[in-house]
Amino acid sequence: MKKLFIYIFVFVALLLPGVSNAQTAQEKYISTYADLAVQEMYRSGVPASITLAQGMLESGNGRSELAQKSNNHFGIKCHNNWNGGRVYHDDDAKEECFRKYSHPYQSYRDHSDFLRYRDRYKFLFDLKTTDYKGWAYGLKQAGYATDPDYATKLIKLIEDYKLYQYDTKTASFGAAGKHTSKKKTSNTPKESEDIVAQLPLSPTVIERVEPVSDQEARKYFQVSLSREVYSKNGVPFIYTSEGETYETIADSYGLFVKELLKFNDLSAEEMLLPGTVVYLQAKKKAAAEGLEMHILEEDECVRDIAQRYAVKMKQIYKLNGWSKDYKPKAGESIKLRK
Repeated sequence: MKKLFIYIFVFVALLLPGVSNAQTAQEKYISTYADLAVQEMYRSGVPASITLAQGMLESGNGRSELAQKSNNHFGIKCHNNWNGGRVYHDDDAKEECFRKYSHPYQSYRDHSDFLRYRDRYKFLFDLKTTDYKGWAYGLKQAGYATDPDYATKLIKLIEDYKLYQYDTKTASFGAAGKHTSKKKTSNTPKESEDIVAQLPLSPTVIERVEPVSDQEARKYFQVSLSREVYSKNGVPFIYTSEGETYETIADSYGLFVKELLKFNDLSAEEMLLPGTVVYLQAKKKAAAEGLEMHILEEDECVRDIAQRYAVKMKQIYKLNGWSKDYKPKAGESIKLRK
């Protein structure tokens, strides 16, 4: 019996170091990258708990080859517009191209932008940053991962390691502009309001179309208005009706046809389908604050982006340093602001 206890003791002692090392790796990852996750939350709106859990899961707590040799914590692939370092690993296919970063911060920033500026994930930003379960299931719903248990794995990590505490950290900027974070000491209503005030608005809120009042519209157009005028990025526009042309719209609003075409980045009239957005004034030089870029989807072109965000097409080319004949590809990040 005594020998049995000795064997059991030795067996448990051999197991303990392995358990300890696994816990240490996770705790070390959290302590190393928690502030960075909080920083990204206040820049992009992605909950710090979600960022940390995804980083832990996808990088093996920072120990994967991709994380250690390339500072790539989220398995972000090169795509068409990547001009930085590259490494190649077998993934869905052999020798796929992955981004190589000089610092993990770049990987974290790319991850945040990947979610904020792709249309299929934008609905997530309407959720509160404290709703980590909604975010986890939303990521799965949007097709972020093929693993059927992806959401539950994220939630387990968040709850096991209390990562949700980082979703309620306040943030401030140091003297050098470096984003730092401080843990809340209480849950007073005042502090909660301060946290919400610092978070960026959801992209869906920033892109929301606003109706222009008749009184405001008449400041722009000295004509009798018989239809509703809307505004996007501070630029008035209308939705077209059946049978309209640029010529009839120009006549209705006291504009020259060439002028209207220029407002809408066109060199000649084209057939208008009902519901098309037609701007009645010149578009802006940049998108609204909080819409820093757009990741191009399949079947989108630069003019589509210019019309969507009420930004002059030539300004988009200028912001991105493109030649006049350049055509971006799907997956490419397009700058909309400096």
